[in-house]
Amino acid sequence: MDLINWKIERIENILPEEFYKLIDKNKKHIEKTFPVTLSHCLDLESTQKFIAFSLDKEKNKEGYHFYARNIETGDLIGYLCVKSINNRTLKCELGYFIDENFQGKGIISGLVSYTLDFCFNELLMNKVFICTSEVNLASQRIALKHNFQQEGILRDEFIDGNGIFENVVYFGLLKSDYNLHKGTIS
Repeated sequence: MDLINWKIERIENILPEEFYKLIDKNKKHIEKTFPVTLSHCLDLESTQKFIAFSLDKEKNKEGYHFYARNIETGDLIGYLCVKSINNRTLKCELGYFIDENFQGKGIISGLVSYTLDFCFNELLMNKVFICTSEVNLASQRIALKHNFQQEGILRDEFIDGNGIFENVVYFGLLKSDYNLHKGTIS
């Protein structure tokens, strides 16, 4: 595995142009799993609105955004969002993708580790969940690697980029389990 020097960036450091470049470069790679993001980032103008909307969500504590940046090139290479925040039941969802050329290099795993700490220790969530396509084995491996438990399969829960209903695999991680396994990634 080639080592990539990368760092985590927050949304206030992201230019719409560079996020659009990441999205545009990876359209085929993420079209089925990130249809909403794609539909809001069709061109630079719509991407500017998407980033502004995301900044507002973060200011209102309704969502948080983390990015992986290649230190050597300065390019964005990954994205993770904290969404579906429920402050009554203290749970939230993670959604993420990596530039196709950087898959399998531990970058998403690093983003997930960082974000889990943020969710449990700053947002004070009790549960973090990941919903992934049944065929997205890489995302399922990320969940299991971070000690998430598969809690079930939700039938016809998601409409992919082609407008097709898909089942999703639901993984959950409780704060108590996170604290028990803290520092140990399978």
